[in-house]
Amino acid sequence: MHSSIDGTVSPYRAVISGHGSFVPEKTLTNADLAKMVDTSDEWIKVRTGIEKRHITTDSETTALLATEAAKIALKKAELAAEDVELIIIGTITPEMVFPSTASFVQRALNAKKAWVFDLAAACSGFVYGVSIAQQFIENGRIKNALVIGAETLSKITDWTDRTSCILFGDGAGAVVLERSEDKNRKGIVYSMMASDGDYWEALCCKAYGSLNPAKKPLSDPSQTCMQIKGREVYQQAVRRIVEAVNHCLKHCNLSTDDISMLISHQMNARIIESATKRLNLPKEKVFLNIAEYGNTSAASVPIAFDDCARQGRVKRGDIIIFVAFGAGLTWGANVIQL
Repeated sequence: MHSSIDGTVSPYRAVISGHGSFVPEKTLTNADLAKMVDTSDEWIKVRTGIEKRHITTDSETTALLATEAAKIALKKAELAAEDVELIIIGTITPEMVFPSTASFVQRALNAKKAWVFDLAAACSGFVYGVSIAQQFIENGRIKNALVIGAETLSKITDWTDRTSCILFGDGAGAVVLERSEDKNRKGIVYSMMASDGDYWEALCCKAYGSLNPAKKPLSDPSQTCMQIKGREVYQQAVRRIVEAVNHCLKHCNLSTDDISMLISHQMNARIIESATKRLNLPKEKVFLNIAEYGNTSAASVPIAFDDCARQGRVKRGDIIIFVAFGAGLTWGANVIQL
């Protein structure tokens, strides 16, 4: 039985044994966008911190990106695809209405043992997925899980709307979680999840579900794309990120001194900077890669973690926090000892 930082006891811990990410080769720079809408490189960088984003071609799909990220994570974990027991994919840009994107990834990997599903929690999808997989591993139901965040947001972006088209990019990130009884590895220590449906209109895409089915003409064609109330999203994001991190620190009896790295959803550099300033976290403990990728929704946290780990910014034994905020509204965090 292993005693965790937060004082609970479990016979198993869910540890990250592998990680990987994959983004399309094609990029769209701020200079490219300036030729499409009334904007500029400086205007975008000052307000968002974004310099470019990776964009899929017509033949590149969410499942393709997810599969490539998964292959890298599995190789690093030295886990064969046929031994994977669970695949969770956080996405709001699925391969199709049904079956799930996870079903296509299972097929591509030939992971026949795995049971699979998609999780639609927008930008919080990966963090939610990590929490869910944690529960199944800790209660002994499974030995491992593949958790993926994958998005092709460019396919639902209004490229004539300068307030939103500057923000989004495509990509996928994945982690392998495995069951461990190693006393020196705590793994996922604690997870918190929350949501507030009252703010659903702050960030949404209204087509094509049962409310606005595909066969019903839309009164506003722009509803086929993402719609954002920027000021409301900004205020809620800062508030909820701060709440989530403070909740985790308090619950786990930790201080910011104990944290080696905060890996936030990369929605906007100004939002992250504002939130971490309120948390009194020094810049060197906050990982940012939004300049390269833009906002990739559910893929954002795992891509950032993969980048951070490959750069050697975190090491075995470090305590890190994943935190995300997205449409729903949804938000959550994972405290992890690597």
